Amino acid sequence: MSNLSANILPPDGKVGVLLPGLGAVATTFIAGVIAVRKGIAQPFGSLTQMGTIRLGKRTEHRFPKIKDFVPLAELSQLVFGGWDIFEENAYEAAKHAGVLDAQLLEELRPELEAISPMKAVFDQRYVRRLHGTHVKHASTHYDLMEMLREDIRSFKAVNHLDRMVMVWTASTEAYQEISEPHQSLEAFVAGMKSNDPRIAPSMVYAYASIAEGVPFANGAPNLAVDIPALVEFAKEKHVPIAGKDFKTGQTLLKTVLAPMLKARMLGLEGWFSSNILGNRDGEVLDDPDSFRTKEESKLSVLEYILQPDLYPMLYGKYYHKVRINYYPPRGDNKESWDNIDIFGWLGYPMQIKVNFLCRDSILAAPIVLDLALFMDLAQRSGMYGIQEWLSFYFKSPMHAAEVYPEHDLFIQLMKLKNRLRHLMGEELITHLGLEYYE
Repeated sequence: MSNLSANILPPDGKVGVLLPGLGAVATTFIAGVIAVRKGIAQPFGSLTQMGTIRLGKRTEHRFPKIKDFVPLAELSQLVFGGWDIFEENAYEAAKHAGVLDAQLLEELRPELEAISPMKAVFDQRYVRRLHGTHVKHASTHYDLMEMLREDIRSFKAVNHLDRMVMVWTASTEAYQEISEPHQSLEAFVAGMKSNDPRIAPSMVYAYASIAEGVPFANGAPNLAVDIPALVEFAKEKHVPIAGKDFKTGQTLLKTVLAPMLKARMLGLEGWFSSNILGNRDGEVLDDPDSFRTKEESKLSVLEYILQPDLYPMLYGKYYHKVRINYYPPRGDNKESWDNIDIFGWLGYPMQIKVNFLCRDSILAAPIVLDLALFMDLAQRSGMYGIQEWLSFYFKSPMHAAEVYPEHDLFIQLMKLKNRLRHLMGEELITHLGLEYYE
C-alpha cells in the first residue's frame, strides 16, 4: 500500500480552536485541556489522547497510541477563542454552567479569565429561549459574515497562529428544511445579501470559516454546513467539513444496542426514550421548534441501523418515541430512560430497560478535542469536503448524497481507524483472519 504520510504537512506551530458558543460544552472542553496540560487531570474519553490502534496482524502485537501513530498537534499547541451572546469570560461561563468543581476552576482561573468571547452573530428567531446581549449588528447576513471573517483573521494575527479549526458548540437552532437559498453557492450568497430569513447564524459562521480556509465541524443537530451550497463551497476552497450533533448520552447507547439487536436478529416492537436535563441546552430544547431539530436527529438513528425495509418482519412496525424535558434542578447532569420492547425465538417478548445518569458536557468535551485535532490532520493531509470517517462522533453524520449514513458505533470506529491506517500506509484491518488457520 502506498504511504500517504509523506504528503501530510507536519503539525508545527500554534493551532487556534474557534468555538461559536462559549457555554457549558466549550468551557468544559477548554478547562479540561488546560487541566491536562498542567498535569492535574487525565483526558478520559478522548480517542486521540488515550486510544490505541492495531497495526498489522494480531501476531505482530503492534498497538501504538493513536497520537503516536499519526502526526497530531499537541495539546500545548492549542489556543482557544470564540463567540458568545453573553459577555462572560470562560471562567465566569464555566462557573455559571456548573459542570466542573469550583476548586478545579479556581486552579485554572487565570487561564480561563484570559479568554473572553467576541460578539456573536445571533437571530432570536432561531433560539427563542435565549436573549443575547453581546451580539453583532449589521444590515445583512453578508455584512455579519464579513465581520466574522475579520474576527477570524484578527484572532489568527494577534495569537500568531499557524492554523485554525472551528467547532460549533452553540445552542440548537430552530428546525428548518433545505430550501432555495441553501441549494447552491450562488443562491446562498444572494440570500446573505438579501437578508433571507432562511439563512441561520450557524450557516453564516460556517461560510465565514470556509471562506477563511478554516475546517468547520457542527456539534448541534440544526442545518449548518450540511447544505448543498456549503458542501459545494468547502470543495471549492479545499476545506474539511464535518457534522452533525455530538453523539453523547442516550443516542450513544442506541448506536451500541441497536446493532446488537440486528446482529442477533432480535425483533423490535417499540423504543421509548425519555430525558431530563437542566442546562442551557435543556432550556433551548424546551422550545418546540428547537426540540424538533433535536428529535429529527435522535429518531433517524434506529431507522438507518435496523433497516426495516430489509427486515420488515423484525423492524417494519416498531414504535419509536423521544421525549426531552427541561428540569432545572438537574443542571448539566442529564438522565435518560429507555424502555425497549423486543421479541426473540418464536416471537416471545422480552424487555430491556436502561437508566443512564450522565454528564452531558463531560461526554461532549473530549469529542470537541478529537474533532479539532482530526480536522486539523485532515487539512494537513489534503482532505477536504465531507469527512465521513469522523461519523463516530455524530448522531447525524454527514455523508455523500448517493449513500446512506453509517450509525453503528463500531463500524464507525473501524472506518475511522482504517482511515488513519490508510493515511500512514499501513494495511487495512478487515478481521477476516484466514491467514491464522491456513
